[in-house]
Amino acid sequence: MKIVIQKVKEAKVIVDSESVGAIQEGFMLLVGIEVDDGERDIQKAADKIAQIRLFEDAEGKMNRSIQDVGGKILSISQFTLAADARKGNRPSFIGAMRPELASEYFEQFNAKLRAHGIEVQTGKFQHHMNVILDNDGPVTVILTIKDGKVI
Repeated sequence: MKIVIQKVKEAKVIVDSESVGAIQEGFMLLVGIEVDDGERDIQKAADKIAQIRLFEDAEGKMNRSIQDVGGKILSISQFTLAADARKGNRPSFIGAMRPELASEYFEQFNAKLRAHGIEVQTGKFQHHMNVILDNDGPVTVILTIKDGKVI
């Protein structure tokens, strides 16, 4: 499982000229679910994102979590994070989980974030989406999770 976390001042996702999700201060997540991901990976990812300290405290140090600041999450499914671009010029997506199961795992992941008390907005799975964001900092962190561990 690969997740790109971007700290944002605001973010929104548009599908077919309609805004389907929007947040103010918080995280915009790009979530890539891979063929060998499982329940432990989903839980670990949600726990890590809920607790990761990327917001500044009074001294300007990144010492506060999204829960500490009452931030929100815009979560976007992003199968292209599973791309393998090592050979040739056209990436292979064989490492991405099949859409039927990935959709279920994506929903479980968002439910686990909500269980932490975080408001989560999403795009539409398997739709063309335009994501607009104001990256704050910019702060961007990439998480890779395998076998229930951050690697």
